[in-house]
Amino acid sequence: MARQKLTVEKALPWILVVTGIVGLICSFIISLDKMKLLENPSFQPACDLNPIVACGSVMKSAQGSAFNFPNPWLGLAAFAVLLTVGVAILAGAKFKRWFWQGLLAGCALGLAFAYWLLWESVYRIHALCPYCLTVDVVVITTSWYVLQYNLKTGNIKLPKGKVFAAGQKFIRRHHLDILILWFIVLIAIILNHFWYYFGQHL
Repeated sequence: MARQKLTVEKALPWILVVTGIVGLICSFIISLDKMKLLENPSFQPACDLNPIVACGSVMKSAQGSAFNFPNPWLGLAAFAVLLTVGVAILAGAKFKRWFWQGLLAGCALGLAFAYWLLWESVYRIHALCPYCLTVDVVVITTSWYVLQYNLKTGNIKLPKGKVFAAGQKFIRRHHLDILILWFIVLIAIILNHFWYYFGQHL
């Protein structure tokens, strides 16, 4: 019997479940450490490994509470939604076009916020939070495949034409390659900026 090809439609609920769980765990850990910091300003999170990999520096910054409350609280809500949607699809639930368009819009907002916080962490706070970086991976992966699903199912439509059709076909064929390249570029940017430190400790 021929092996059935794994499609975006079949993979997406599992992606939502896994990314939702990972995002919830990271958001919970950061929220817990943030509360400990509020209770004791001298508290040092376990992920404060060196001057660069230092969760505490990010948590204590103004950017760590962009909306006047800890950022991970947003993650607790958002990733719970992703997990719920993933489980619901696995249970047989069907969602309308507007729902998928709204989910994509939410992912786009989350992606923009994640990139803003990553920029602030690298170029202004000059510190990295491993849990925040994991959340970035989760948000990028989720956004990428929710976009793929919306394109594949026609929930959002690209302009007609050979160029757009060829581009969409290329993306479908190389979706994982593009995602991996995406991460490689981000890692290269981070390493390049902090090479003055990491280069001395390799």
